[in-house]
Amino acid sequence: MQLLIMRHGEAGWHSLDQERTLTEAGRSQTAECAARIAASPWRPEQIWSSPYVRARQTAAIVSEILNCPVDEKAFMTPDDDPGLLLDALLENQFSPLMLISHMPLVGSLATLLVDGHRRGIPFMTAQAVVLDMPVIGPGCADLKTQFLP
Repeated sequence: MQLLIMRHGEAGWHSLDQERTLTEAGRSQTAECAARIAASPWRPEQIWSSPYVRARQTAAIVSEILNCPVDEKAFMTPDDDPGLLLDALLENQFSPLMLISHMPLVGSLATLLVDGHRRGIPFMTAQAVVLDMPVIGPGCADLKTQFLP
């Protein structure tokens, strides 16, 4: 399985975290990263997105550029357990699949899949990485490349 993990674009401030929206810079950096993915061999078949506004907005931009459907997943918010996402990946039929979510979840998931631990690596806003997993499980993925805005 090939998996793209992307952090949402730059977001502004809001009193409710789940209501934060993308800034103009966030929209621009998201489109730039999506265009790089579109020119690569790792175009996703489907996108899974967090239900938070900034992730849904990021997914909409990426979806339009890549002509790819989006499926919103309730278990992809910032503080969700990456183990829940790992369980969902075991049931997944799409490859490449793209996940659009938040820190610390994207960092924790990436290190869980590559290194087998959940300490997490930092992701810039609108950054995406490509993982290749012959078997889905902790420590089973290889980092193939990354896309930066």
